[in-house]
Amino acid sequence: MTRPQAAAAVVVVGAGPVGLLLACELGRANVPVTIVERLPVPMTESRASQLTTLTAELLHERGFDALLAEAAHEPRAHFGGLGFDMSNLDSEYAGNWKVPQYRTEAVLGERAAELGVTLLRGHELTEIIERDDHVVCGVRGPRGDLRIEARYVVGCDGAHSTVRRLRGFPVTAEAATKELLRADVTGIQIRDRRFERLEAGFAVAMTRDGVTRVMVHAAGQAVTERTGPPEFGEVVALWEKVTGEDISGGTAIWLDAFDNSWGLADSYRQGRVLLAGDAAHWHMPIGGQALNVGLQDAVNLGWKLAGTVRGWAAPSLLDSYHDERHAIARRVLNHVAAQEVVLIGGPEFEPLRTVLTELTSLSQVRTHLAGVASNLSDRYGPPESPLVGRRITNLRLRTESGPLRAAGTEPVLVRLTPASDDSGRWPIPTIQATDEAGSLPGISTILLRPDGFLAWAGSSEADLDQAIGKLLRAEGRKENVRV
Repeated sequence: MTRPQAAAAVVVVGAGPVGLLLACELGRANVPVTIVERLPVPMTESRASQLTTLTAELLHERGFDALLAEAAHEPRAHFGGLGFDMSNLDSEYAGNWKVPQYRTEAVLGERAAELGVTLLRGHELTEIIERDDHVVCGVRGPRGDLRIEARYVVGCDGAHSTVRRLRGFPVTAEAATKELLRADVTGIQIRDRRFERLEAGFAVAMTRDGVTRVMVHAAGQAVTERTGPPEFGEVVALWEKVTGEDISGGTAIWLDAFDNSWGLADSYRQGRVLLAGDAAHWHMPIGGQALNVGLQDAVNLGWKLAGTVRGWAAPSLLDSYHDERHAIARRVLNHVAAQEVVLIGGPEFEPLRTVLTELTSLSQVRTHLAGVASNLSDRYGPPESPLVGRRITNLRLRTESGPLRAAGTEPVLVRLTPASDDSGRWPIPTIQATDEAGSLPGISTILLRPDGFLAWAGSSEADLDQAIGKLLRAEGRKENVRV
């Protein structure tokens, strides 16, 4: 094996939204990152265009307000085509936010460049060799082969992940039995269709800014083996078969085929190699969850991996990435599978649709579904704790400089009552805040994670010591660790 020709603390494979956001999270924690991306130029397609409430909050906390300002606000969501309102969610970003994926990638890419991230476009991962204290990545590029030595490698390279295949991650998966086609088309005028179940299949149409996105499924049609996107003529024929409308006069600017195959990596980490986004979990894109779960993977993993590289993280902290995010993905997969049955299942499921329609008329059910669709109901703490694992955004905590925001790169200790001098006791920042809403009665201190979730809340200093020990090494931050 030749000597590595490049080095980085972390190699991220894939420059989609998940890989780029992870690189940003690592970069702002001063962790050197190299991204390996197969495509020679950025893609220009809309693809996944929906950001959920939680994703919007996380992007806002990281200074991506300009991107959110471009997004079209959609106050409603759906479960299997059964709509419900999300305006009453306790968030400044209640609802969904529509912005083309290429814009999300462009903005994240600009930030990554500002943070000094190295992006190798037109390069493909060919080999992963794991050593005791590093990983060597074999990469093929336009100028020949390259070897990159890294402390860790993260696969953010999609459902057909090369990282997952090369490292041999075991997965639980099911093959496709149904297929849908979709396209973004200009130059047509057809009525909007919102999750219409028709005798011949299923159809969706939505026009915004002169571009109509159509999505269609023909009942009983077999799944086609594909090596690329469908031809526009195939979409035209299927759309006419299902709806009776002719869209052949339009121009397709994006074409895609997707199916109901799904998969979930049994573990998100094997040694120094990790998975995030569609590389770790993939499913039918119902409800816009895939992109958002991936971006939230990146935020969860970013600070933990940065802390591990920089030496301040407790030994078990990086493993908690799998523990927390795997459960979230499993829940999403269950919801997607249920919605698939409701949307494109056969007539034998009509009784189920009738019952679900009745249930979604109940406010408690709509509230529950809104929490799931927005991702705001995601929790990382033990079920018996009403606070641990909860986001702080709706707790209304205020510091001298304004509302308490979580956007750092390391944990923060927040004192809600006057305390003795903490300087030197713990190697993490300590700030004073006021509980304006009175939502934390009897709580004097909270331990806040960089992703905005509570790691601990209480008044016992002994319990606080234990909670800090789950995040930080016993000897505290190691400023001089080689990265």
